[in-house]
Amino acid sequence: MQVKELLERKYLQYNSAEFILTDPISIPHLFSQKEDREISGFIAATLAWGQRITIINNSLKIIDQMGESPFDFIMSFRERDLQSFEGFVHRTFNYTDLCTFFWALKNLYQLQGGMENIFVDGLKKGDMGTAIAHFRDVFFQIPHPKRTEKHLSNPLRGASAKRLNMFLRWMIRNDNRCVDFGVWQKISPSQLICPLDIHSGRVARKLGLLLRKQNDWKAAIELTNNLKLLDQKDPVKYDFALFGLGVFEKF
Repeated sequence: MQVKELLERKYLQYNSAEFILTDPISIPHLFSQKEDREISGFIAATLAWGQRITIINNSLKIIDQMGESPFDFIMSFRERDLQSFEGFVHRTFNYTDLCTFFWALKNLYQLQGGMENIFVDGLKKGDMGTAIAHFRDVFFQIPHPKRTEKHLSNPLRGASAKRLNMFLRWMIRNDNRCVDFGVWQKISPSQLICPLDIHSGRVARKLGLLLRKQNDWKAAIELTNNLKLLDQKDPVKYDFALFGLGVFEKF
């Protein structure tokens, strides 16, 4: 009960408008259309490692060169339109990777029914890990360089898939607190897996919510299952608390 009271209090503290301003979720908050939020959020989540100000600035550079209308750009761009992105780099994610992501997104929306439907189809085959792996398979149906595959995690190979789980939280959760969007209504928040990184993992272990030492998919499942003991319907809401305690309070 003490752990739950702490996490509930910190969830309310960090699940707020003030949280948005310095977080990559501020990128999809620039838009109101579902597809714009999906695409801009997916890009921001893909870049979400390193300093947060750098993540936000590099995401904004991409959005600006997409004409500030991500969905329209993805649906209509041609090869020559990619020249303006030459020289882009965020850590190991470079121009080649970005162009591959653009072509993959075009395929998803033009031929596959959009991102949400792909995850829904994947969930029919199993759990969220299976759904992420299914999305990854569909995403890389197009011709692509092998190097780009490392930028989309595969839980079936043990990856914690922190950035994808964060993106899914943005799209699926909606607690009317104006942070997460809840634009995907075909998937329940109870099916989400808690994003797990070095910060949330450290806090979770100190609180006794996680015993596994590696920050991998098995650890993400263990953490989520323990969070379900605190809130069966919406366990991933505590991601706000774990992240806030780890990053802002050095818990």
